[in-house]
Amino acid sequence: MTYGFVKCLSQVCIMTQMIRIGEVAKRSGVSTELLRAWERRYALLAPARTSGGYRLYGDEDVARVRHMRDLIEGGMSAGQAADVARAGAPAASPGVPVPSAIASELATALDVLDESSAQSAIDRLLAAVTVETFLTDVALPLLRRIGDEWAAGRTSVGHEHFATALVRGRLLGLARGWDRGDGPRVGLACLPGEQHDVGLIAFGIALSRSGKRVLYLGQDTPLASLRALADSKRCDALVVSSVDRQLFAKHARELRAAAKAVPLAIGGAGADAATAKRIGARLLPPDLILAARELLTSRPRR
Repeated sequence: MTYGFVKCLSQVCIMTQMIRIGEVAKRSGVSTELLRAWERRYALLAPARTSGGYRLYGDEDVARVRHMRDLIEGGMSAGQAADVARAGAPAASPGVPVPSAIASELATALDVLDESSAQSAIDRLLAAVTVETFLTDVALPLLRRIGDEWAAGRTSVGHEHFATALVRGRLLGLARGWDRGDGPRVGLACLPGEQHDVGLIAFGIALSRSGKRVLYLGQDTPLASLRALADSKRCDALVVSSVDRQLFAKHARELRAAAKAVPLAIGGAGADAATAKRIGARLLPPDLILAARELLTSRPRR
């Protein structure tokens, strides 16, 4: 009798996990029309059917849809992305390590200015690991290494610009649709005079994947635009970034005013705890994924 009860309870649990296509669309950020097309053309989804003929989907379907969406937004063709997603590639599992050989291929391709090989390596990396892992374990460390080599005079500014532009372009592909959904909206901006925005774009992608929406103002954002956004209440929080500590000091008064209107966080190499305290902001932790998850969980004291 106990076995029968447990079995019945297990079946109920399984049934409660099945969802309609509208909920799949909500969870994945992919429209129902596109979901039906992917199911029809690529057999991406494997719905169960109720006695009334309704299609029901499970967590694995949602994971495959998200995976295919990420691959397409990363630059892969729909057909190839569907093949990878259907095969159950480990991108749905955050614990999968980065294939070191492919990461080395990407680094080499960037070093020799080989765009085609670099794009191919990124395609394979995105098919093998989560977007979060690609950001934290591949893209950002690689750009930091190239930046350090340029600063030390071991590589040219052209090489640094080439690598940054290529990776930035792929990240912007992954960022498409990051304002979809109904989660809290976060405004992202670089301080006036700040052109380095790759880290901020990566943070925006992490925010999106943690259920938040992103309003991106980009590089060299005028203070008037920052203040207008803060006062408009269109965002639940505002994140400002710079690699230059002096820019934070220069604009501390305006940032302090913005922080009174909306929760403000600061990040980038130029941000530190003392600056955050001075302007009443939150200092983002160095862990990109943790920072995205924890944003808006509490407000700093003023």
